[in-house]
Amino acid sequence: MPRLATLLLSLIGLVSCGHPTPKMRSLDPAHPPERLRDWGIAFVAGGELRVHAQALVYDLNTPLFSDYAAKQRAVWIPDGLQARVLVDGRLEFPVGTVISKTFYYPLALDEQETGRIRVARSTGGGTAAGIDLDTHLPVETRLLVRSEDGWHALGYTWDLARGEAFLSPAGAMIPLELAGPDGGQAFTYVVPDANQCSGCHRPEHGGELQPLGPRDWQLADWSAWQARGFLDSTAHLSRTPVRWDDAATFPLEQRARAYLDANCAHCHNPSGPADTSGLHLGLDQPLDRHTGLCKPPVAVGRGSGNRPYDITPGRPAESIMVYRMRHNDPAIAMPELGRSVVHEEGAALVESWIASLPGNC
Repeated sequence: MPRLATLLLSLIGLVSCGHPTPKMRSLDPAHPPERLRDWGIAFVAGGELRVHAQALVYDLNTPLFSDYAAKQRAVWIPDGLQARVLVDGRLEFPVGTVISKTFYYPLALDEQETGRIRVARSTGGGTAAGIDLDTHLPVETRLLVRSEDGWHALGYTWDLARGEAFLSPAGAMIPLELAGPDGGQAFTYVVPDANQCSGCHRPEHGGELQPLGPRDWQLADWSAWQARGFLDSTAHLSRTPVRWDDAATFPLEQRARAYLDANCAHCHNPSGPADTSGLHLGLDQPLDRHTGLCKPPVAVGRGSGNRPYDITPGRPAESIMVYRMRHNDPAIAMPELGRSVVHEEGAALVESWIASLPGNC
């Protein structure tokens, strides 16, 4: 393990010794505590980043890509209360609900010294309630807290030297090195500021801030929510779940559409922040011009790459969608927020889907 990572993680071990398990609680998000630990849902103890036993660790079938970071997701609902499943599959959570998402990386187990912490790629999350800090690097934890006046988004950045995550409304820039077969790729992991959090979590103009991931068909462990009492045991899924990375079970088009829904549709929907683009990428959008099929670009400047259509059937290399997914220039790359490196597997999936589409423009 690189010496820089070893030193920082040994400091975490020293700082975390002797802390009692915090109490799980929902605090006033308008006046949040400086330390993540005070919420109780995620904390360091015994050399691990843990989730409180009263919270439920969960995973998503098709998650949002975030620079190959793994994500430990957890939800806590006050005793005696439940989330309600709406007709469209969204979950309506009761006041007091706390949702956490910790972004972390496996450490690259090599001896290269680059001046940055070297991390390995991860393609998902999981349901582990504890993350071993000898072999993993926590970067940030985001909270969504439901109060009487709606949802509040809070970001906490991990201070490795102090073994704690602290409130960071202005965000942060963290230099990392992503290990790979060709050596490594230096990149800056961007912790979003409060405005950026609100921008992504408002899928409708003028609408309320809301969770994006936990919709009924997205929950990889739906039955665990019901067993815990967080969902009504009689509730039924609004649609069949799809995993974007399970080619053995799901057809190519279903996987590509699920991927675009999870990564793009919170902006690209008829009433979302990107509505002026005319590109609507939700699962319920028919495969037509609004999905990008033979649709010319709308005021994207260099973002078009001189390609004529968002999707040119049968020709991914001539499609703006693929061009932007495979670019890192902030003026070109899509999504605009949440990634600094290209998601190779996601781009390859969308390329394969476009290549399979029949017809001509």
